[in-house]
Amino acid sequence: GLREAGETRRTGSRPTSMGKDKKEEEAIFLRKKITLLRAFSLLIGSMVGSGIFISPKGVLKNSGSVGFSLVVWFACGLLSMFGALCYAELGTRITKSGGHYIYILETLGPLPSFLFLWAEFFAIRPANSAVVSLAFGRYMLEPFFAPCTAPVPAVKLVSLLGYYMVLTLNSWSVTWSARLQTALSIVKLLALALIIVPGMMLLAQGHTKNFQDAFDRQSLVLDKLPLAFYAGMFAYSGITSCSLSVSLPLSCRNIPLAVIVSVITVIVGYMLTNISYYTVLGMQDVLASPAVAVSFVQRAFKSLISVVPVLVALSCFGTMNGGIFTFSRTLFVASREGQWPPLFSMIHIRRHTPLPAVMLMFPLVTAMVCIGDIYHLMNFFSFSRWLFIGLATLGLIVHRHRHPELHSPFKVPLFIPISFTIICLFTVAMSFYSDPVNISIGCTMVLSGFPVYYLIIHRQMSKRCRNYLTRKLQVLLEVVQQEIKTY
Repeated sequence: GLREAGETRRTGSRPTSMGKDKKEEEAIFLRKKITLLRAFSLLIGSMVGSGIFISPKGVLKNSGSVGFSLVVWFACGLLSMFGALCYAELGTRITKSGGHYIYILETLGPLPSFLFLWAEFFAIRPANSAVVSLAFGRYMLEPFFAPCTAPVPAVKLVSLLGYYMVLTLNSWSVTWSARLQTALSIVKLLALALIIVPGMMLLAQGHTKNFQDAFDRQSLVLDKLPLAFYAGMFAYSGITSCSLSVSLPLSCRNIPLAVIVSVITVIVGYMLTNISYYTVLGMQDVLASPAVAVSFVQRAFKSLISVVPVLVALSCFGTMNGGIFTFSRTLFVASREGQWPPLFSMIHIRRHTPLPAVMLMFPLVTAMVCIGDIYHLMNFFSFSRWLFIGLATLGLIVHRHRHPELHSPFKVPLFIPISFTIICLFTVAMSFYSDPVNISIGCTMVLSGFPVYYLIIHRQMSKRCRNYLTRKLQVLLEVVQQEIKTY
């Protein structure tokens, strides 16, 4: 039958080695099935997706010119490298599984970590998933309606169908979701190659018209730059994917290597992709395009008009898969730490997947896809995301100060976390002036976590009520606590 949280099997005698292996094989727990190759694939899958196919329009609109937009893309790449290095050190200093959430908990304390969790659930992750799924729907339908624009209701319907497919897969099998992620990482790189190669060929042939007068100072509006960075950094958001360490063995060795190689690969790919876009499309063409990769192929390589949009849609599918995979593990760890209901640290008795954590975001993503717009959603969740990324790297500085005796196998120069933290927090502060409505909503969402923490988490809600609900939902979902600790 189903067992309550914390209950384990008891044996009368010490098992033999063979018996112990057999028992471990049959036990219910979250398997560590993420190898170094799959870790690299998860990072690529989280970073390369809707960002490079949607963000160019947002970066260009808020930077004002082709030249300044390329500068923003490169600056975002350098900033992401700084952040990735900080997260790599955090991953080696704090080997306890849980990624971004556990870094804030271990360095800054329970209140900031709960506020991150609160913002992650109500703002960051559902809005991010909604943006990616909307990009999936747009690229799936755009070729069928070209040269017209696909109707919005149809895009939203296909977006939800794509998201529900990923949700079902992650509820069914950890192994297959990880295998699919590895395969789709190759598809993502292929989609970029089909944009980069034709673009570079045309550039070599002398198509440089769109780069003339690339830096138009009159079109640069400084108060919009934070939004340009939000759009650019959206494409690099996989720097926080160290949270996959909840399923990654030997994290001290694998996380820094996987993060650094992934970020360098993505920076080079993003710069070449944007140069290819501007080789073929002028500034007004990019701003008017609902799907910039589709517009690019229509101009540069019409024979691939039915191929590239599908590859881009699959890239977005992979990003959704990676997002659900990592977020479900964040809830799993938060539940383990006592800051989220214990139900979300439980595993399905047959599928061995964190089913409650996977399913939790379903209603919010559905609502945001139905009522949201890509760029408004991006500004809405970017405030919270970069606030807590800045706090995580601030936590690295605090942790170094508190524990100077702690040996870390991977250590970055101190100016890197200091610079990264200052830039993140400054950009967050400036964004209030750039888009006060959406940023204020995001800020309110974060602040609403304060009363929840002090009234429910800090004081502890009624255990009798909590245990009753947990037991009922356990029976409904067929989930139990892990029988073997994986942390």
